[in-house]
Amino acid sequence: MAVLRVKFTKTKRDKLAQVLWILNWISVVTGIILFSLGLFLKVEIYKRWELMAERDIHYVPNTLIAVGLIACGINFLGGKICYDCVDSTKFLRWKLIMLPYIICTFFFTFCVLVGALMCYSIRSDLEESLALGLTEAMRFYKDTDTPGRCFLKRTVDLLQIEFQCCGNAGYKDWFQIQWVSNRYLDMSCKEVADRLRSNVEGRYLIDGVPFSCCNTNSPRPCIQWQITNNSAHYNYDHQTEEINLWMKGCRQALLDYYTHIMQSIGLTVLITWLFELSVLTGVRYLQTSLENVLKQGDPNSESDGWLLENSFAETARSNLSIIKNLGKCNQIDTADNGDPNINVPSTSVAHYGPDNVPPKHIPIDS
Repeated sequence: MAVLRVKFTKTKRDKLAQVLWILNWISVVTGIILFSLGLFLKVEIYKRWELMAERDIHYVPNTLIAVGLIACGINFLGGKICYDCVDSTKFLRWKLIMLPYIICTFFFTFCVLVGALMCYSIRSDLEESLALGLTEAMRFYKDTDTPGRCFLKRTVDLLQIEFQCCGNAGYKDWFQIQWVSNRYLDMSCKEVADRLRSNVEGRYLIDGVPFSCCNTNSPRPCIQWQITNNSAHYNYDHQTEEINLWMKGCRQALLDYYTHIMQSIGLTVLITWLFELSVLTGVRYLQTSLENVLKQGDPNSESDGWLLENSFAETARSNLSIIKNLGKCNQIDTADNGDPNINVPSTSVAHYGPDNVPPKHIPIDS
């Protein structure tokens, strides 16, 4: 029994073809939108690639770019097919192409769904990449004279100012690394020398943060040195003076920023998938109804359209049997080709004469 059988008149078939022609052209526009979203996401990731570890997180924008380009091509072809199918006589030129086109479009819509799910599943990979990348960027913050790293100080400062964040997970991350270059340290100062000797790795660690961590909304001048020393500042308690520095870590700030972008793009791709699925359903109805018209021979007659000619179970069994038969045929061909000494019985019958007696061998004189 056919799945979701619908009866179409000549007028309904023509209107369906016209509507699908318009929807396919709209789908071309959605393909351009998908391509643009993938390109935008790729640019946003590339803008802060130096703050991310070398992990493959570009697969999401690359997938969206590829899906967008394929959508333009598939829907352009679908628009041409539906435009010609308004005239049922022109359907003959597309009859053999429509079923492979529908199968390819089905797998394409599945890829669109995968792209939408990727936008929601990339968060963990992105968080890990940001955690490692920000740690490395902060470690090289002081290397302003080292080629390849001299830009990191400016990058980190601009990041903390723009996103109102400090450190990786928080401002205390700066206490665990040396972020002041040795060229700006007075080695003759006893305090500096004592700090360097007190650290096993010889690093100059202080309870201070870069200026970019200062909260611009703070009512008092920024305290970025001796943050944990209450006696070093008048009327100060570092446990309660939270508004003096940005409390949010830059990893969380960037993660929230990219998550918002991913969720918006994922929702757009999901809506596009539903739209593509509805167009694919309409094309399938158009194909089956026009094929039934050709069987009847009257282009003006009514015809049935369906999604599947048989039920889901019957369709699955028939496809499975086809795959099994193909496998058996391949095994037989492999066996025949592998052993050249296999004797294949002949089906032909030799007729020697009316008495079915073989002729005598007549010796030939040499």
